Amino acid sequence: MRFSLIPFLLLVVPLAEIAAFVVIGGQIGVWATLGMVLLTAIIGSILLRWQGVGLFNRINTELRANRVPGRELVHGVMILIAGVLLLTPGFVTDSLGFLLFVPGIRDLVWRSVKDRIVVQSMSAGFDSRARRPGKADGVVDLDEDEFQRHPDPSSPWSEETDRLSRPGKPDRDGSNGL
Repeated sequence: MRFSLIPFLLLVVPLAEIAAFVVIGGQIGVWATLGMVLLTAIIGSILLRWQGVGLFNRINTELRANRVPGRELVHGVMILIAGVLLLTPGFVTDSLGFLLFVPGIRDLVWRSVKDRIVVQSMSAGFDSRARRPGKADGVVDLDEDEFQRHPDPSSPWSEETDRLSRPGKPDRDGSNGL
């Protein structure tokens, strides 16, 4: 039977958080402990915004250079996880979150997982070149003289029907349909 890490973490992390709250709260007091948790959440949101904007600019630069921003995308996921960890109350999650905000730590994680991650690009979907004539893509291009409109008189959107009266527009007999 294969050991799964997620159920183990779901049990161990809350227990470690409770233990950290008890130990730190006993040393510095309840209000100082709550203040530290609030402060780390504020610092985490500031770091998330600051590093997120910088990362967005780096991804844009890579895309404009026609390169796949694989490293930047993985760094973005790690920054997102760091932000979630810092917004989660607790000292263990805050420590892990602050570690993920350090670019050197993210590079270590990137080097350890980059061989297992495949980033695919959709360059054909963003092709800015003109379409080749005769390409079978399901698009029918008609000239103005090839297109004719044949309105359906039974349609409620047809001008020729009195079945539905539109608010604000009088019917043919002058009433508002009321």
